[in-house]
Parts: sequence; structure tokens; C-alpha cells
Amino acid sequence: MLTFLSTLDANLLLWIQDAIRTPFLTSFFTVITTLGNHGTIWIALSVCLLIPKKTRKIGIFALLALLGSLLIDNIILKNLVARIRPYEVIPNLQILIEKQKDFSFPSGHTGSSFAAAVIFYQTFPKKYGIPLLLLAFLMGFSRLYLGVHYPSDVIAGALIGTLIAKAILYVDAHFVHKSLHTHIS
Repeated sequence: MLTFLSTLDANLLLWIQDAIRTPFLTSFFTVITTLGNHGTIWIALSVCLLIPKKTRKIGIFALLALLGSLLIDNIILKNLVARIRPYEVIPNLQILIEKQKDFSFPSGHTGSSFAAAVIFYQTFPKKYGIPLLLLAFLMGFSRLYLGVHYPSDVIAGALIGTLIAKAILYVDAHFVHKSLHTHIS
């Protein structure tokens, strides 16, 4: 089963390289992935949301989700799984950005993107939430396009980020928010 998944991962990356890469898309996805370096775009948006009182809670939740993604994806799982990057393993796969300094599984860019974007999607009006969720999808795809992650890394990052965001929102709805109402009544 693992051999099948590894072969599928490799074949998808080589297909992206051979069928989709163009100079325009390379520039586009390089910019997208750079926005996600260290969670920059998501941290900046979250910090801006801390300023107005109306959005402060959303900003706090997004920052908590980003912290959760950092801990689970980048500190725990990457070092526990220690998966080698695809460009080190797949013959003929060309990397389009600098070599990465950490392990491959899961994608931290994708994890942090989905952690924040799902918070925003669930709490903002859809006219804002949907574009931010789309940005998270583009962030994940950029990691495949540029040759620095396997598809399974990106899928895992998206799932973990989503679960972190959903957990934060669940705790707020069922415990924090409920207990605040209990004390106020």
C-alpha cells in the first residue's frame, strides 16, 4: 500500500511538472508560496483582526490555530516522520525554489493556511471567507507545483489545519461561549 501511495505521489508531481508548469504559473505560485513563508500572510491578517474589538476574537482564534499548526505540523510531525523531500527522491523532478531546510511531511505552509483560512471561512461572511479558503488551496497547490512537497504532505497539512481550526471553534461554541453565558445569566 505504501509503495502504491509513493508511486502515486511521484507520478502526480511529475505530471504537474510536465503538464502544468509555465513561466507565468511559476511566477504566480512562487509569490503565493512566499506569502505563506513562516505563515506571514496569515499572521499579518490575524494581527490586523486584533485591532477592532468586533474581530478581535477571530484574530485570537486564528493565531491559536496557527500556533497549533506550528506545533503539530512543524515541530512534532515533521521530525517524527522525517520524510525526505520529493526532489531528493524522485528522479527528474525539478525544484523551482530553494531547497527546504526541514522534512517534508506534513506541509507546514498548507497546515497553517488551512488552520487560519478555516477559522476565517467559518466566522467571516462568505464573500471574505471563500477567497481566503481559496488562497489556502492555492498555497497547498503551490507546494506541489514548485516540487517541494508530495501530494500526501499537502493533503495531511490541509486536514490537520482544518481539524485544528474546527477544534478551536468547537471548544469556543461548546465550552467557552457556553460558560460565559452561564456566568452572565
